[in-house]
Amino acid sequence: MAKSGRASDFHGGSLTDGWRWFGAHPARERERDGWRFRVWAPHAAAVSVVGEFNGWDISAAPLERDGEIWSGFIPGLAGYTSYKYAVTGPDGQVRYKADPYGFHTETRPATASKLYDIEGFRWTDGAFREKKGAHPVYSSPLNIYEVHLGSWRRTADGGFYDYRTIARELAAYVKDLGYNAVELLPVTEHPLDDSWGYQCTGYFAPTPRYGTPEDFMWFVDHMHKSGIQVILDWVPAHFCKDEQGLYEFDGACCYEYEDPKKREHAGWGTRVFDYGRPEVVSFLLSSARFWLEMYHIDGLRVDAVASMLYLDYDRKDGEWTPNRNGGKENLEAIEFLRSLNRTAFAADPNVLMIAEESTAWPLVTRPPEAGGLGFNLKWNMGWMNDMCHYLKLDPYFRQYHHKDITFSMMYAFSENYVLPISHDEVVHMKGSLVGKMPGDYENQLRSLRGFYAYLLAHPGKKLMFMGPEIGQWHEWDANGQLDWYLLDQEPNRQTLAFFRAANRFYQKSPELWQIDFDWRGFEWLVPDDNHNNVVVFLRRDERGRDLLCAVNFSPNRYEGYRVGVPAHRKYTEVFNTDAPEFGGGGWGNGEPVPVERVGSHGKEFSVQLRIPPFGGVFLRGEGKTPAAQAAKGPARRSAKKTARPAAAAGPARRGREQ
Repeated sequence: MAKSGRASDFHGGSLTDGWRWFGAHPARERERDGWRFRVWAPHAAAVSVVGEFNGWDISAAPLERDGEIWSGFIPGLAGYTSYKYAVTGPDGQVRYKADPYGFHTETRPATASKLYDIEGFRWTDGAFREKKGAHPVYSSPLNIYEVHLGSWRRTADGGFYDYRTIARELAAYVKDLGYNAVELLPVTEHPLDDSWGYQCTGYFAPTPRYGTPEDFMWFVDHMHKSGIQVILDWVPAHFCKDEQGLYEFDGACCYEYEDPKKREHAGWGTRVFDYGRPEVVSFLLSSARFWLEMYHIDGLRVDAVASMLYLDYDRKDGEWTPNRNGGKENLEAIEFLRSLNRTAFAADPNVLMIAEESTAWPLVTRPPEAGGLGFNLKWNMGWMNDMCHYLKLDPYFRQYHHKDITFSMMYAFSENYVLPISHDEVVHMKGSLVGKMPGDYENQLRSLRGFYAYLLAHPGKKLMFMGPEIGQWHEWDANGQLDWYLLDQEPNRQTLAFFRAANRFYQKSPELWQIDFDWRGFEWLVPDDNHNNVVVFLRRDERGRDLLCAVNFSPNRYEGYRVGVPAHRKYTEVFNTDAPEFGGGGWGNGEPVPVERVGSHGKEFSVQLRIPPFGGVFLRGEGKTPAAQAAKGPARRSAKKTARPAAAAGPARRGREQ
């Protein structure tokens, strides 16, 4: 009954723990120890298990057919034995395939699966998981450090660290810097290093580049014990065409669409999963649940969602097949994504399901019952593109592109956003984040600090790809490591100290994360000062406390910059990107700034601030304006909105502070 029930669920698209049934599992049958194999190959004429253990003889260990599923028991095999399925297609050709549900693989360039018992790891992260459940992401800080494990740090001879060594070093580093999550570029097995993991062959196998499945479990467990969540980049949008993979698995289109106008992502050279085929849906749902359940992964960042949603994605007219209603929406993929998120939240109610979706598709982070896709977070690609464009501009010309730093607030609460500065923005000749900034290296580092202050203050959760924290000069090189030698220099050590302090300030400031997805947590004070390249706004927490955030994207330092504010008694500076310990000049508000009854920016009260060049300051409102001050009669006429640069700053308008 169990087998027929599983088969029924599999063929119905509702089997979400397929790894427990498919693949290779230790078993004892007919009083002999061995392994039970099971694989889906609907078009195959014959399937057998082959490897060095039987001389790759396709006749030595044939599997029996039961409908579309083939299975068999082989006694006497030891763990770590390499194997493949020899699949004879309807054309009579034999294809040697890795196990789609395999838990472990050979290390590239070898491509076989390995027998591995996935059970038995002793987890010690219970306290972490319980604590995480008490702090929902919507009202908690989330600051993600995105990492490519193969190029974060390497050994002295240029080799890879193993999962356990990476865990020890990365956990200590990330925790010290004040991040509370890491997002890993795909660690699912992939044959080509240069794909960074996005062209996958092993949807149930962590890459052996860094160790065994148990080693990766240890990695996750150790990160959890250090208070760090682990998010996995997961790729259900497409798969590579390597011969040992899912590509035409049994001699015909099996995992991919049969329709040639839906089958291929020509631009990527990959195949597209057939989301209308129940067995493929069961495969993908099982993969997602597998990582959450068996590896205690805290979240999945789902790659390339837009390519799944649109039938005409990267296709010209005449190269795509409309849906049954004549539209371009992939109705099957939409339903799959909803099922994916239902499955994930059933497995872990506290999971982070993050969509990389680059269009204006509505309701991505709303429940399926409300017509949404069911994710709880979405990358804000529009904000990212606007900011990268703005940061590269000469400061003089930024005044003509001020909307780049303000337009995001037109839609900031339409979804639950993550603000990403990801790996895609620091590769393929785009330069490093520091390298995007204008001016000399000193001003680039100053600009980096100011931008990061804006990132932390803007509504939404945060993500930063590895490297900016040490002032990385070069764009990311997946075949090397970060430029750790930079930390031999004082400016780079100061930059690292800034990131550490800024992240800790973010963690301790509920105004910056408690109300991230609602207008209650944000108020513009100065959105329109394009001539000075300045924005000023408030962030609020659930108790109504406000934090004033002023960011200056110009090289001028401002004295007496007047801003209308709520009727507090004073504003006290609590963080300044220009602090000397960060390599700055110390331009800021060393003493509490009194609130004056001078109208400005539509408010009755205002303050005069010092704002550093290419920098940001945070001030916390304290107390209430004294009744005596409020009783002095009507407010004086409004002050001008614009502020003069401090005399010492000079006429700098082209990238350097004078």
